[in-house]
Amino acid sequence: MATPAHWVGTPRVRTRAGLSIYSILLIMLLSVSVLSSIVVGIIGYVNGTEALRAIAYEKLVEIRENRAREVSQLFRSIENSVRLSALNDTSKAAVRAFTEGFDELDAQDPDPAASAAVDAYYRDAFAADLEAATGEDVDGSAFAPRGAAQTYLQNHYVIPYDSWEDAIVTDDAGDGSAWSAAHAKYHDYYRTMTELQEYEDVLMLDTEGNVVYTAYKGVDLGTNLFDGPYRLSNLAVAYREAMDRNIVGDVVLADFASYGPSLGAPAGWAVVPIADDGEVLGALAIELPIERIDDVMTVAGEWELNGLGATGETYLVGSDGTMRSVSRALLDDAEAYETDAVAAGLPPAAAALAVNNGNTLLNQAIAGTAVTRALAGDSGTLLESDYLGRPSLTAYAPLAVDGLDWVIVAQETEREAMVPVEDFTRNLILSTAAMIIFVCVLSLVLAQVFVRPLRRLKTAAQRIAAGDEGVQVDAGSSDELADVANAFNDMSHSLQVKSHLIAQQEKANEDLILSFMPEGMASRYKLGDEAITQDSDDVTVVFADIVGFEALALSMSSDDAVARLNDLIRAFDEAAERHGVERVRTTRQSYLASCGLATPRVDNARRAVEFALELDTILERYSTQQGVSLTLRAGLDSGKVTSGLIGRARVVYDMWGDAVNLAFRVQGDSDEPGIYITQRVAERLPDSITVLPAGEIETQSGGQRVWKVEAPSVVVAEG
Repeated sequence: MATPAHWVGTPRVRTRAGLSIYSILLIMLLSVSVLSSIVVGIIGYVNGTEALRAIAYEKLVEIRENRAREVSQLFRSIENSVRLSALNDTSKAAVRAFTEGFDELDAQDPDPAASAAVDAYYRDAFAADLEAATGEDVDGSAFAPRGAAQTYLQNHYVIPYDSWEDAIVTDDAGDGSAWSAAHAKYHDYYRTMTELQEYEDVLMLDTEGNVVYTAYKGVDLGTNLFDGPYRLSNLAVAYREAMDRNIVGDVVLADFASYGPSLGAPAGWAVVPIADDGEVLGALAIELPIERIDDVMTVAGEWELNGLGATGETYLVGSDGTMRSVSRALLDDAEAYETDAVAAGLPPAAAALAVNNGNTLLNQAIAGTAVTRALAGDSGTLLESDYLGRPSLTAYAPLAVDGLDWVIVAQETEREAMVPVEDFTRNLILSTAAMIIFVCVLSLVLAQVFVRPLRRLKTAAQRIAAGDEGVQVDAGSSDELADVANAFNDMSHSLQVKSHLIAQQEKANEDLILSFMPEGMASRYKLGDEAITQDSDDVTVVFADIVGFEALALSMSSDDAVARLNDLIRAFDEAAERHGVERVRTTRQSYLASCGLATPRVDNARRAVEFALELDTILERYSTQQGVSLTLRAGLDSGKVTSGLIGRARVVYDMWGDAVNLAFRVQGDSDEPGIYITQRVAERLPDSITVLPAGEIETQSGGQRVWKVEAPSVVVAEG
């Protein structure tokens, strides 16, 4: 019987046939490439969307600032116009003439016929008009004139006219009164001012609170703002404040409020005293021009030319949360506005009144985070539903107009603002799909290219291992990985020796890298990161110059100069290690270091100053020993810095930022040796370190005080 055959030597290891190296490479390339394309697409979509959204917000902020600037300029113009009008001789003479004429009429007995006509007007016409405008029951007699002058003036200048436009063109009622004579003389001036400045009305008041003149001859002509029916109006409040202040040229602004003489329509006022030679004669009041405010906020209807597209707008909101300018939606489509406003929560009566008046002033309520924050004094941007319930990008800010607690809002619907995002998303999807197809084709080609070198590597490895008589390992399978395994086994011994040498070299390389960059950055650098930076919020920067070294180096050879400089740098490094300071870089005579960068330290300012003091001691001791004259000029600043690696072929570790620049400037701006610190460093030093004022330097943010550290007689190094 034949004896069974036995395997002699290393037993054959049986392995299961797996994927070929070509298949593995193909799967790997396709997986990595496709996943990378998808990830890049997602990142691009997120970043692109945020970038486009940021651009949309920036556009709204710019529009908001432009409109806010225009509104502020408008109110400055109004205040200046009213102030100048009150200061001119015409107004001084006019208020005297109207007051005298008014007092003369008030001293007369009322005409029964005139009183009856005026009472009938208030009972029938005025009450009906006010009820129609406000939707409330009105007792006309509550508003009827109480004095003889008011009754007389309204009988001759108010009730005879069907409209305010008819009343303003009349210069003289022909009644022969002193008041009418004054009116014939001065009315043309104030009528022209009203029309040119587009004021809603111009009023003149005496010191007793009587409205002795109005341009449009409303029912407030002759009324008294102290005890009359309009004593609680915003005009009365502004008049009393202006008279109480008693400052010539001081304009008091009154926010818009419902005003009875205007049939409940909103009215805002600018009131200024009229005085002559220190004597207050009365006051001039103008009704704020609503159309001019609306023109500024609506950019005269040229929305798209000013970057507001089809839905963007800017509007003003008062402290009561209602609009102080007209809504674009109302101007574009009144019916759609009414429907949308009611659906968004506005009472139907308010919406109907806004449509009827053609203005949302005091009618459209604005509630939301943007207005709340702006009224609190904040400015910014956010996404929230607007007053019509549309999600909108919003930019808000308080309005800088003294006397008016208003805010300004610029908005655009999210749907319109994000149209570029939709285009960007579509293009991104198409480009990502095209990239994936391209990557698949490229992977097929690359897989073939990658396999050929591996096959050649098998033959080369077998040839290199021809002289080795070590242990043989049968990989079993005939695929490419098994062939590479056989070749690898042949080279195992030589690779073991080489790996040891490589490890030693890597250790030396690592020590070299750690000598000029922090350990954290070194780890990232070894992993292949190209952009390595680190932001630090609390770092004290030391920028030191060795004063006198250049002159010393000129007197000796280059080798001796370098040797001496190395001695000093080694001493500086040892001092830095004792104080917990990290060296950043050195030049021929400069030494840049930081405290709190690699290792955050609460007392980084104190450590940095004590380190600088020790550097000064080192140079003083070295100068004494060597018979030379070397001194220290150092600058220190605390703040935010950025550190990182710069360059690719030749990597340099460096640190930059405002604190580095300021530290350099502090030491560079002084010709005298010493240790100079900024105010931020001085504030953080203990009382044991004495500092003296050393001037001031100018920075982009303003003046920066500089202090000089007074060196103590003995410096104790901290471990």
